[in-house]
Amino acid sequence: MMIREIVVVRHPVSVCVPVNHKVTLSVRAEGTGILNYQWFTDEKEVSGGTEADLTIKAKKTQLYVCRVNDHFCNWVFSDWVKVKMLDIDKSGLPENWLGEPHIAVNPKAQTVRQGTKLTLRCAAFGIPTPHYQWYRNGQPLQDKTNGMLLIDRATAEHKGSYLCSISNVLEETWAEPVDVDIVQTDPLPPAAPTATDKVALLIGNLNYSNHPPLMAPIMDVHELANLLQQLGFRVVSLLDLTREEMLAAIDKFIQLLDRGVYGLFYYAGHGYERVGRNYLVAVDAPQPYRPENCVCVQRVMLSMQQRRTALSVILLDTCRKWYNQDCMASGIMPLGPSGNTVYGYATCEDAEAYEVQDGGKSSGIFTKYLNKHILQTEKVTHVLEKVSEDLSRDPLVKGKQQVEIKHTLKEPRSLADPVRTTGHTRELYQREACWRQANELPPKKRLKFACGVEVEVSFSALFSNVLVAFATVKTKGLRTQDCTVTLSSIPPMEDIFSSPGRSEEMDSLLFSKSENPDCTLRLCALQKLTKMLVIKVDLHYTHMDSKLRQTESQQVDIGRPLVASCKLYTRNHGTTAKEQEGSSAQSMGNMSSSKPRLHQTPAGPCRPFTRKAECAAAVAVSRSNEPEENDENELQDFTLRH
Repeated sequence: MMIREIVVVRHPVSVCVPVNHKVTLSVRAEGTGILNYQWFTDEKEVSGGTEADLTIKAKKTQLYVCRVNDHFCNWVFSDWVKVKMLDIDKSGLPENWLGEPHIAVNPKAQTVRQGTKLTLRCAAFGIPTPHYQWYRNGQPLQDKTNGMLLIDRATAEHKGSYLCSISNVLEETWAEPVDVDIVQTDPLPPAAPTATDKVALLIGNLNYSNHPPLMAPIMDVHELANLLQQLGFRVVSLLDLTREEMLAAIDKFIQLLDRGVYGLFYYAGHGYERVGRNYLVAVDAPQPYRPENCVCVQRVMLSMQQRRTALSVILLDTCRKWYNQDCMASGIMPLGPSGNTVYGYATCEDAEAYEVQDGGKSSGIFTKYLNKHILQTEKVTHVLEKVSEDLSRDPLVKGKQQVEIKHTLKEPRSLADPVRTTGHTRELYQREACWRQANELPPKKRLKFACGVEVEVSFSALFSNVLVAFATVKTKGLRTQDCTVTLSSIPPMEDIFSSPGRSEEMDSLLFSKSENPDCTLRLCALQKLTKMLVIKVDLHYTHMDSKLRQTESQQVDIGRPLVASCKLYTRNHGTTAKEQEGSSAQSMGNMSSSKPRLHQTPAGPCRPFTRKAECAAAVAVSRSNEPEENDENELQDFTLRH
């Protein structure tokens, strides 16, 4: 008989398993006759380990080897293998695990001082034991092929993003990438906060269909918009929005937000509080107040947080009287913990916010002091604290109105922080395009009439939905005299500020910017515009030869100007183009080369009014269907005391 040499044809493999996991080590050999097996650990023979397969429970990490012999005094040993036991959480291990790599420990991000030891750990179960390969910034690291990455003296070149590939014959998987930062021995002070962009949406509601009108939001929104632009904010300011228009504008605003952006939402108008939530009243809201007819502030903040902004600020110059009518609250999930969010309330819970009329100017008392301090470079909560201190000392509202501030600010961020766009060019371009769309003015147009008169038509934006068209006679014809110009729009656009008092405040904004135009046309509620807007210019003059009064007309197509380009009406299914065409047009009329004299309210002491009434003495409001903030008797007492 020829005796063959014993050959191990399959060696056992090393494994890495949780504690008490059952493992089977196998060896296969060929030789002459019957072969015998004996398993050994690194310490001694394994009792009962006399078969080709050895099944054990992993109690500790040990080395194993198997001796194979025949009856002719020949023997051979298998390869040594390691049964590595990891006493760590195995809760995520699949019930029918077949041995593919399963990550039990992911590496963690680290900040280490230059010259000190850097250690990253990754651990995975696997049968066979997984192979590790570390990467830095996407490049494999030579000789970094086990679960522990050790660098004795870290230098600046070791900074970067690390991840680890874990694989065996069954599968390959990847650990979570982590960042490693290497800092100087004497670390530099933290960099001042910056924003990748700053975006603001300002809404002022004053001409209510079913509630008392307000005066102050015109000036409040206009002045705050100018100040925020000085701080580098991209501002969209809107007046008199329905609920659908408010929601559409907020949707557009939210789309501008992104990581690193500062977002600011401001509202001036009627409001109330119910079940700990604040509601903003749209101009078309019916009586009585109901959440489904209003806009929930907490929904706005939740949307801002979901965009992961670097700073989210909501400023509310509105009443917060409790309104407990039996109706369902707006159903939203509670706000999750999110840093750098700030609420600035004009007043505290169950209290009113007041606006004051001083001469020809109206302003909310909260916004008055907000505008006084908002340009300061301090932390935004410190600015609001100064607003609160000033308001609490104001004799007009002392004991009646007090600012409330809520925040989760974890960094010293200010509204005046600089904008740094490095690495955000594409996102910034998209925001820039959207912002420009809502604020881009039509270009100037110079019209030459057949009679030889030239008229320049130019434009100014008081708000993002209020456009003013100016017409100025630049050149008179050789045979014309007494030239006047009138403007109108196609389709007609309603001038909602044409009533006494409101028109004066709009005029005070308008004529500070104009250069004595001959005619001015105010185009309001541009968010309702569903078609291209055309300005009709009518030139009236007396012909010097015939002495007859004559008229020539030209038209200027200005498309969809300002916020009309955003098509906010697409969310509002209740407004039709036919309804829009039925609205009235209001031209401010013909004006000579000098500005018209504005009507001035007689001077007198400032008088405060609640955000729920223009004037307590002049407006009588039933309380049957309204919140308690319509307590006119209390307001009259307050006015008398001041």
